[in-house]
Amino acid sequence: MVDETLGTKLATDYESLRRREHELITKLLDVLPKIDNVPEERISQVRDALFHADNPFLVVFVGPFSSGKSSIINALLGEEALPVGPVPTTDRIAILRWGEHAERVRTGEYDTVFHPSSLLRKISFVDTPGLESVFQRHEEATRKFLHRADVVLLVMLATQAMTAKNLDYLKILQEYGKTVILVINQVDVLTEEEAENVREYVVEQTQAKLGYKPQVWMMSARQAMAARMGDDGEVDAQALEASGVPQIEHYVDTQLGDVARLRQKLQTPLQIIQNVNQTALEALRSNQAALDQYQNIRENVEQQLGAQKRDQDRMVRETIEMVSAKFVEAEKRGGEAVREMFRFSNALRSFWRGLLELIGLGGVARRMRGDYVQAAFAEVKAFEPIDELAGVVDKLAPRLEGKDIQDIDDLVKYSRREIDALPDAIRSKVIGDVKPPVQYEREALQALRPQLDAIEDEARVVETRGLERTVRNTLLYLAAWEVLVIVILIFLMRSGSMFSDGQETLQLILFFVVLGAGIAGLALLPLRGRFLASAHANRIDKLQARYVDTIGKAAEKQIDYGMQLRRAAVAPLTRLVEAQTGIQGEQLRSLQEAQQEIVKIEGELSGLGRHSLLGLRG
Repeated sequence: MVDETLGTKLATDYESLRRREHELITKLLDVLPKIDNVPEERISQVRDALFHADNPFLVVFVGPFSSGKSSIINALLGEEALPVGPVPTTDRIAILRWGEHAERVRTGEYDTVFHPSSLLRKISFVDTPGLESVFQRHEEATRKFLHRADVVLLVMLATQAMTAKNLDYLKILQEYGKTVILVINQVDVLTEEEAENVREYVVEQTQAKLGYKPQVWMMSARQAMAARMGDDGEVDAQALEASGVPQIEHYVDTQLGDVARLRQKLQTPLQIIQNVNQTALEALRSNQAALDQYQNIRENVEQQLGAQKRDQDRMVRETIEMVSAKFVEAEKRGGEAVREMFRFSNALRSFWRGLLELIGLGGVARRMRGDYVQAAFAEVKAFEPIDELAGVVDKLAPRLEGKDIQDIDDLVKYSRREIDALPDAIRSKVIGDVKPPVQYEREALQALRPQLDAIEDEARVVETRGLERTVRNTLLYLAAWEVLVIVILIFLMRSGSMFSDGQETLQLILFFVVLGAGIAGLALLPLRGRFLASAHANRIDKLQARYVDTIGKAAEKQIDYGMQLRRAAVAPLTRLVEAQTGIQGEQLRSLQEAQQEIVKIEGELSGLGRHSLLGLRG
């Protein structure tokens, strides 16, 4: 029971490691063909390792046609899974593997036959075309497959044992370095004495011609099949054992119990992929110089793009600075005009204007002389900087466009030189042409003008109108206040009888208080002017911020468009650089991960089948 448990764990650990090797090889086969300078021969070796890892233990049947190879396999499986006949029936290599249902799948080089036999859970059988087939390609296919075998069974008929041709085949198999077991089939046609003579003859000939004593199994596939298919449906165990066919099963059990053999079975493909993985890593390292060149190209392109973007940003900043200066000048002149209107020295004129507004004649006066603010602004040319804004902003679009076209031409020339300098193998991977764009869109800055015109009009008209209303109201209130003061003063001067004797002083005080209120109203005009000038400046600042923000957003869109044109023009080169960099980086990561997995499998493989306190390690 303990041995059975240990054997089960050994088989489980073996299968787990085999599957990991299979997955590892599959991943490498996806990566290796994409790595430059990895020889195709190395990749073919990994494909062979995949086949080796995909078959847990490979027993290959070879020999002349009609020697009974297929019959022996059928006898092992207990049914005719393979066709048999007196003429060549096997024209393709067939690999028999375990499967839940019997099925034959045709692939490129060989057929895979699935069968639910428990024996096939441990090993795979390979049935090959006859070595003496009249179809020459049979022999070629068989020889090509021999290097994949773990054990070779050379099958020959008892009546044709160890012919000169069979001896040649055995010599060839010995050169392959494979374990070869000689199987003499159809011994049921011989007597026991004849069978023993044949066995001794085969051993003697092999020892004499090749210098070693082979294992020779005497068997009858026909007897084995008859024992498995008795009339009562039961297997005749005694007859089956007498057929000699179970020797193969016993051998399989022995081999699977041989931990060293299983370890070697897994070590062979592992060593193959280890060597090829190192070759691929060396190829990647040798490609590093080319990768460095790609990186330099990408860095140069990015540096040029960065410098060009900074130049365009500088153009926009210069335009915005000039725009800001115009708004500052307009704000300064407008402020001066407002403060001039409310100077103390102009108090009487302001009172007169307010009085006209109070009595309803202000409109007549404005029609004759113009609006107060409009006239004051015109006198200091407050709108002149606003009028000059269009000339400043409209220069930005052609400057950006000219810079875009020149920069793109420079980038195209640089990229073409770099592509021409690439090796032919790399240059062939360039997709598309490096060329300047066929058209240039100016929509972002063209759509800017109506928005800016609206802000300019707001600075000239809307702001002026709002300020005009405020000024008129201020003058109206001033006039009303002063008229009230005058009325009170007149009242005080003419109502002396209201004050009794001795109250002249009080009358005088009231007179001067009212008079002072009138003077104070006039004196507050400059303060009001400064307040209105400050409010005007704040509104102009807000208009400036909107104006600059509008320019900035439109310019940003135009610059982004120009940068897209630049990148599109050199995209074939930059795509190549990015792709090669990314591909090589991914390849390196894949190979490094594969190397780590190889080390892990080797570590676990070294412990395969070793006993610990709890059973087997590995």
